[in-house]
Order: sequence, then structure tokens, then C-alpha cells
Amino acid sequence: MDLSTLWFLLIAVLFTGYFVLEGFDFGVGVLLPVLGRDERERRVVINTIGPVWDGNEVWVLTAGGAMFAAFPEWYATLFSGFYLPLLLILAALILRGVAFEYRGKRSDPQWKARWDKAIFAGSLVPALLWGVAFGNIVRGVRLDADHEYAGGFWHLLNPYALLAGLVTLSLFVTHGAVFLALKTTGDIRVRANAIAARAGLVAAVLAVVFLAWTLVGVRGGAAAVVFAVLAAAALLGGLAANRAGREGWAFLGTAAAIALAVATLFSALFPDVLPSTLDSANSLTVDNASSTPYTLKIMTWVAVVFTPIVLLYQGWTYWVFRRRIGVRDIPDA
Repeated sequence: MDLSTLWFLLIAVLFTGYFVLEGFDFGVGVLLPVLGRDERERRVVINTIGPVWDGNEVWVLTAGGAMFAAFPEWYATLFSGFYLPLLLILAALILRGVAFEYRGKRSDPQWKARWDKAIFAGSLVPALLWGVAFGNIVRGVRLDADHEYAGGFWHLLNPYALLAGLVTLSLFVTHGAVFLALKTTGDIRVRANAIAARAGLVAAVLAVVFLAWTLVGVRGGAAAVVFAVLAAAALLGGLAANRAGREGWAFLGTAAAIALAVATLFSALFPDVLPSTLDSANSLTVDNASSTPYTLKIMTWVAVVFTPIVLLYQGWTYWVFRRRIGVRDIPDA
């Protein structure tokens, strides 16, 4: 395996980690106004992701940095052509982060309600637009002979990409509901379990349609088919575990479903990194978009040294904050 292929796989792993980890806290944010019936319940919902949400965002920062260094042509074309949707994602993430920090600065109910709306919007917008972005990456976009995006914003809002956005949104809501059922006690746990069951059925239908469309009408491949079948099985297994009240296994099922769905997209995409719908000769591939071998070699050694440290630290964070919480753990205002 050459280094450009290795770094394509590593970027796929980074985005997989991002969608699995940030996916559940996007889902929690979307469910905040649904499950948080009063102030104490809303604080429980927020506190389930309070220690980890900012660490989860590190994955996408690392993925973006890896794209910039390993595939500068891919990074430049993607971030210029997808400028508006990526800007909206960035603005939503900033708003969401500020909301987490400022929500508790005042006891005024209206103050808290405004920031709760910011958390909801800052979670929903990225959950939807990340799917739209990756749908366009897999489907392909209008690239000219200079590998520059020749389309407009509305070209990105095609039916396939919009369906991809609905898939990521529904999967993240399901994943977040399962996480809340795993991390909470009492009535919130029961309601989260029920929401996970309903949202999971919607996600399963949308995901099956999207994956079938991907493999039959957009891009296929034996590996993509295998990953797609495994993703469907993992999601169904997670929903069955959730129905049985086994939240730990349910969370593993939804996490595996998201990871395998991302693997499906990247395996269908390879060896391209950004296909062209105008002419296949204009497509960006792992070969014509990559950095020099020397750059990739240095990056590989840096990754070998620092990746285990980051994984150990984040794993330790989840272990420390593993206990369930409930309304009884929240003091009166």
C-alpha cells in the first residue's frame, strides 16, 4: 500500500470517529427541547455530553488538517466549492459551543431558553449539512479540467445529497437517543429509549434507500456492498438491543452502523477523492491530489507517535465520566 492510499484510509478513519462520537452529541442537542421538559431535565441532557462534546470536535479538526497536508488539491477544491455549506456548519458549531458555555451564566429562564434554541440549531444544522456534503462528495460535482468547482450552491442541493442529509440527521438523532438512555436514569431514560425506537425505524428506512441508491445508481463495488449490508445489520441489532433495554449493546450497534455507513461511502469513492460529473478525466484521485511522498512520510511518523496518546486521553475521559446521571443529581437553581 502506498502512502497516498494509506492517508486516504486514515482520513476515512478520522471522519468515522468524528461521526460516531460527534454524532451522538449532535443527536443529544437536537433532542434537548424534546426530552428536557423542565430546567433540571434540560441540565441532565446537557450534562451527559458536557465533558466530551468539545473533545469530539477534535476529530474533524484533525481530519481537515490531514486533508490539507496529505491531499492539498482535494482540500482546496472541496473547501472552495463547498464554501457556503461548510461556512454554515462552522457558524453552527461556533454558536453551539458558545451556547454550552454561556447558558449557565445567568439564572434568567429566557436567557437559558435562547441558548437552548442555539444548542438545538447548532446541532441540527451540522447533522444535516454533513450528510449533504458527503453525498455530493460520493456522487461527484462539476469539476473542470483545472480541478476547480464549476457549479453553484444550488447544484449541491440535489435529491441524492438531500437524502444523505436526512440519513445523517436521523442516524444521529437515533444515536443520541440511545446515548441518553445509556447515560441517564428515571423518566428521561424511558423516554429516550422510546424515541430511539421510533427514530431508529425512520433512520433504517432512509439509510436502506440511500445505500441502495449509492450502490446501484451512483457508485458500487464489492467492498461497499459488504459494508452496507453490515451497516444495516448493525443498526437493526442496535434497535433490537434498545427494545430489550440493553442500552450498552444498543449504543454499540448504532455506533457500528454509523462507522460502517461511512466505510461504505469511502470504499465506494476510492480511488477518487472528488469525482467530476462533467468528465471523469477531471476527477481528483488519491494520486493526482496527494502531496509529495516525503510530506506523507513525515505525516505518517507524526501520526504514529501522537495518535495513541490522543486516543488514550479521550478514552480516559469517557471512563472517568461513565456514570449515569439523573434529575436527583441536579441541585435546585
